[in-house]
Amino acid sequence: MPRRLLIPILAGVALVVLAGGAAGYVYFFSGLRTSPPALSFASPSPSAPAAASPSPAGTTTSGFAGVWQVASGSLAGYRVREQFVGQASTHDAVARTSSVTGQLTITQSGSSYQLSGGTVTVQLSGLASVDSVAGYNVTNRDRIVQQSLGVNQFPSAVLKLQPVAIPNGADSGQTVTFPVTGDLTIHGVTKTVTATVQLRVVNGAPQLVATIQTNMTDFGVQPPSIGFTTVQPAVTIEAQLSFSR
Repeated sequence: MPRRLLIPILAGVALVVLAGGAAGYVYFFSGLRTSPPALSFASPSPSAPAAASPSPAGTTTSGFAGVWQVASGSLAGYRVREQFVGQASTHDAVARTSSVTGQLTITQSGSSYQLSGGTVTVQLSGLASVDSVAGYNVTNRDRIVQQSLGVNQFPSAVLKLQPVAIPNGADSGQTVTFPVTGDLTIHGVTKTVTATVQLRVVNGAPQLVATIQTNMTDFGVQPPSIGFTTVQPAVTIEAQLSFSR
């Protein structure tokens, strides 16, 4: 075949391949992606508190007051927005872990309750993506996120809660919502944050769902660099915590 004919044919083939690749990219990243909803209370439904159990000396034991430990089945994680190249809409990248420990202290004075303090510790190496993007292995993101967080040097995130009054109704089985201030440490940096907390009592024990709106750059963490993707610095931290004595 003459060279003058071969070159245009090869160029045409290349354009077809590139067009097919672009079409495939748009197909994979346009609508075939899903993210789980925000963490919420697990079953069963709330109930009035059970009879009080013994607590350490100096701690009131009426109702659901006492010292509570984070129970198995608790979850914590993050939610950030990803922007894929060539796409107008964003995608929620969501990762969670059950590697959560800590305790909560609730005291009672008359008919009023107070969250007197608490600490929640999350092991960051356990974070695993729970969203999905067609054509992309989201576990690759987890490795990049752990590098950005410097997990080898800073393996955990710790939230220390400051005292706050608990709204009335929690002791009768109602779900109450209130802000809680705390000191959050990530990547070796501590910042004061405000968590929006929902609290309810199930079989005499408290359960919490909490969200924190913050920015990863406040903790010296730069948005991860992922091919074809821009990660926004705003991050929502989510937790669903059950407690036991």
